[in-house]
Amino acid sequence: MARTVPAPRKPPRTPLGGCRAAGPSVARWYEDELDWATDGGPPVRLLTGLRFDVLDLPAAAGFSVLRRVDGGLPKGPMGRGRPVGPVALTGSRMRFLVAAGSAEEFPGLLDWLEWGGVALDLAAWGAGGRMTAPTPPGWDVSGAPGASVWLRPPEPGREVEPTLVGLPGLADLGGVTAPTGGSGLMRLVAVAAAECHRTRLLAAGARDRARDGAREVPAGSPVTTPVPVTVPATVTVPAPTPACGDVSGWRPRTPA
Repeated sequence: MARTVPAPRKPPRTPLGGCRAAGPSVARWYEDELDWATDGGPPVRLLTGLRFDVLDLPAAAGFSVLRRVDGGLPKGPMGRGRPVGPVALTGSRMRFLVAAGSAEEFPGLLDWLEWGGVALDLAAWGAGGRMTAPTPPGWDVSGAPGASVWLRPPEPGREVEPTLVGLPGLADLGGVTAPTGGSGLMRLVAVAAAECHRTRLLAAGARDRARDGAREVPAGSPVTTPVPVTVPATVTVPAPTPACGDVSGWRPRTPA
């Protein structure tokens, strides 16, 4: 009698802890588990403008943004405050995933919030953009200092669109409705702009104090008692004129 040999078992799609983040396997994880497009790498990068856009800002400002908006975005249909969607950390930069199409509205939104023309080190990536793929959650990142990681990872097998904040007119993309209520992105951008501006002011102040402290006193100069200078503990950034959640006067761009 002929013996039946069972087919070989397929390896698990999501490697267990200890798996190294090799390029091909990382790309395969994003394509299989999340259905996200990648460019293959190395390094593996995620294509923006398809399933999501990205807000890119300094990590120092990003952590402050998370503290301010976590659980505080406009409430959804069930009355609960919604946290921001997936968030990644890559070196000194933080990336917030937002609804696809947001990058196109970003310049006009900054103008509406009266941040237009201000150097903020805040950018939005949309169609044609690339984002370094963070190491999949649960994978080993030891020995890779500065590697891109998820602070708030996406959930495998779940559509990402319903978790992303957006604007009116961006809530229904690709047949997936995102329950953002329209004003989540406006608040996120308003807070991000304020924190980026605050970070730049604090960094500039630190550089000025370091430069002043490094100045050498010429030989033979009389010794004088320095005049104490009071440095404020915080930097006050004026709030933008429109309310962060007020979208009554905002009109998204109309597709050509």
